[in-house]
Amino acid sequence: MNEEPKLLKEPREGVPEVIDTLEAYKDYCSLLAAGSGPLAADAERASGFRYGHEDWLIQFKRKGAGIGLLDPIELTKLGADWNEFNKAVGDAPWIIHDSMQDLPGFFDIGLRPRALFDTEIAAKLLGRKRFGLSSVTEYYLGLTLAKEHSAADWSYRPLPRDWRNYAALDVELLIELEEVMRAELKKQGKLLWAEEEFAHLLIAGEKKKAKHPRPWLRISHISVLMHDKIGLMIAKELWQKRDELARRYDIAPTLLLSDAAIIEASKRKPNNSRSFRSIRILNERVRIHTGCEQDKMFERYAPIQRKIKPNVWKLVIEEAISKAKSGIDAMSIDSDSNSSSSSSNTNNFDNSGCSGNKSSTDDADSDCFKNNNEDKFIEKSEEDMNNFESSYLQETQGAPKSMKYWREHHPKRFALLKKVKAVVMSISEDTHTPTDILIKPQIIRSLCWTDNPKNIDVHSFLIEQGARDWQADLISESVTRAII
Repeated sequence: MNEEPKLLKEPREGVPEVIDTLEAYKDYCSLLAAGSGPLAADAERASGFRYGHEDWLIQFKRKGAGIGLLDPIELTKLGADWNEFNKAVGDAPWIIHDSMQDLPGFFDIGLRPRALFDTEIAAKLLGRKRFGLSSVTEYYLGLTLAKEHSAADWSYRPLPRDWRNYAALDVELLIELEEVMRAELKKQGKLLWAEEEFAHLLIAGEKKKAKHPRPWLRISHISVLMHDKIGLMIAKELWQKRDELARRYDIAPTLLLSDAAIIEASKRKPNNSRSFRSIRILNERVRIHTGCEQDKMFERYAPIQRKIKPNVWKLVIEEAISKAKSGIDAMSIDSDSNSSSSSSNTNNFDNSGCSGNKSSTDDADSDCFKNNNEDKFIEKSEEDMNNFESSYLQETQGAPKSMKYWREHHPKRFALLKKVKAVVMSISEDTHTPTDILIKPQIIRSLCWTDNPKNIDVHSFLIEQGARDWQADLISESVTRAII
C-alpha cells in the first residue's frame, strides 16, 4: 500500500456488549446459523495474571450475524450447549490469526472448527516479514488496529468499553483479509500449500501438549547453574513450590516469585535466617512496573501475594540444600515434576506481550511489550538453554538443538547439517518463503543426525517426521543431492 494507512478505531457496527446469559447466547447462535461465509474468531486470556491459559473472552464475526463477544467461563457455568454453536457455524471455515494460540482453548471449551484459514501462516507463506495482525491488515487492507489492551487481564469483570472495542476489532477485518490473502496465495501458486498447513494446524490444535519432563529447566537463565548441583536442586524445589502455590491460588507463578529470585537464591544458597534476609528479592512482594495500564491490574493480585510469606521460600531452600548434600540429583524425573502442570505461565514459550495473551508482537510498539518480560523469556539465551539440556540429554532424545554440541562432538554431522540448511535457505529465497515454514528445523536436524543419511529415502523420511506433502515434494530432491 502506497497510501498512509488508516487507524480503525471502532468496529463499523459499533462496540458490542459481552454475551454472558443463555438467552443472549442462543440469540447469537441463531444469528450465526442465518449468516453466511467463513467465521472470524479470536480469544483473550489472562495468562500473565492467572495460573491457567483458559479463554476468558471469545470473539466471533460472520456476515449476517455481526460481532459476538462471548464469556465462555460464565456461559459454561450456566450450562451453555456449545454444540448449538457448532451446529450454527456448520462447515464454515474459521479465520484465525495465529491459530495455535487459540485453537487449544476453543477445543477445551467444546467448540469444533471443521476448517481453518490462518492469516498469520498465510502472511508467512506470502513472504511478509512482519506478520502481526495489525501489520498484515495494514499491508493488505490499508488499515491498522490499536493494540492498547492486548495484555490486559481479561478475567476482569465487567469488561470496560475500551477493552470490548479492542476485542471486537480483532475480528472486524478478518473476513475481508481472508478474501484478499486467499487470492494472493492462489496468484503465487501457494494456495495448496496453505490448505495443507491449515489442515495440519487444525489437527495439531486439538492435541494436548506433552508435558515437559523437567519444566523447571525453563526458568530464565537456568544455564548459569549448569555445573552447580546444589544450585540446580534449589532452583528445582523453588520452581515446584511456586508452581504448587500458583495453581492453588490461580495466580501467575512469577507474581509469587520471579525467575530472577530463583536464580539469585540458587547462586547464593542461603543456609540461615541472616543470609536469607540479605537476599532482598526473596523477602519482598513481586511488583510489576510496566508504565502501562497493567500496573493497576497486577495490584489486584496483591492480597494473594501477601498470603505467601518469605519463610515459605526459606524452608524450601533449606530442604533443597539437604537433598542435594544427601546425593539426590536434581535432574532425576520424580513424581513431583511429573505432576506439575505444563500449562504454567513459566512453562509456556508461546506467550508474548505483557500478559502472554498474543503471540504476534511485531505490531507491539508500546513499552508494555518491552518491560514485563520476566515470564516471557525475552532475556533468556535459547542457545544456552539448548546447551544446558543437551549436556544432560545428549543423544538419548534424538538430534540435539545445540549447534555447539554438534560442532564439538559431531563435526561430520555438523558439516552435513550446514550443507543441508544452505540448500533449504536457497529454496526459501527462491520461493520467498521462510525456512521454518518450508520445513521444521528439528526435522532437518533429525535427518542429519542419522547414522547413514545417504541410504535414506529423504522424501519418506520427511513425511515420517511430520512434514507435509508439499514440503517434502519441494525440498526432498535438492536435499538428497546435498547429502549424496
